[in-house]
Amino acid sequence: MVDPTYPLFPVFACLGFVLCLIPLPWHLQAWNSGTCYFMIWTSLACLNQFVNSVVWANNALNPAPWWCEISIRILMGASVAIPASSLCIVRRLYMIAHAQVVSITHAEKRRAVLMDSLLCVLFPLIYIALQSVVQGHRFNVIENIGCYPAVYNTLLTYFISSMWPVVIGFVSAVYCGLALWEFNKRRLQFSQFLNANSALTVSRYFRLMALAMVEMMCTTPLAIFVIWLNATTTPIEPWVSWADTHFDYERVEQIPSIIWRGNHLMVISFELTRWAAPFCAITFFCFFGFAQEARRNYIELFKWCRGVLPSRSPKAAFSR
Repeated sequence: MVDPTYPLFPVFACLGFVLCLIPLPWHLQAWNSGTCYFMIWTSLACLNQFVNSVVWANNALNPAPWWCEISIRILMGASVAIPASSLCIVRRLYMIAHAQVVSITHAEKRRAVLMDSLLCVLFPLIYIALQSVVQGHRFNVIENIGCYPAVYNTLLTYFISSMWPVVIGFVSAVYCGLALWEFNKRRLQFSQFLNANSALTVSRYFRLMALAMVEMMCTTPLAIFVIWLNATTTPIEPWVSWADTHFDYERVEQIPSIIWRGNHLMVISFELTRWAAPFCAITFFCFFGFAQEARRNYIELFKWCRGVLPSRSPKAAFSR
């Protein structure tokens, strides 16, 4: 069955991969580690979805099992790493609004980067490793979607796999509320703090807050919907043992689109899941790709390119 979103989805996924990385250099300079991790994971997820949507357009073959082994782990890692990055962003905004002193030392910045790295790198890696407990076979190949994790629907799955985006979303909501409360309570000291830290302006602060709120409002309901979908559309099997769950583990299920597109709820689940990363990437670029600091960096990049590229006057070209 022909994919009605092709080639629209690959175009948006490719745009998301590129656009999300454009503001990365100046956020690295500002030590905004949570924001940098958000960009990196979102861009990686977009690249993964772009490759899958092109390679498996109108087919459910298995030409690259090595790629699928990588792809499903990127998909699983990004499902918690992007919400975790958003949590790091809103946590940092709360710490800024709650700060008792105007300046931040380098040691405090390093501790903040370390905490963000634990949440955005170590936690997703542990999450990916734990998925092997509930992974029934190697992976699925779904026509027009590509490589997809094969998670066995047991009660243990909801504790190991499904609940973490919801938990992270609720924690982010708490930090978001606290950040707004602290900002409203200490507006004067907050302005002094931002004036002493040129890396973060009032405009950037509220754009980061808006980004975290949009991601939170999208990710948490989507995660709850996926939990409801898994619990109602397929029976929850009992967890017997590792050997029972991983029986015939090496098999790969290849699912043509005529089967999964016949299930309306499954179509919604697959499409929402794969469009999430391009949506996050383009939303991020809308918040930060047209800001004042972005335009300033674009001008500097243009000047640098104009100085590096060889230039010849029309008279010199004519004389040759």
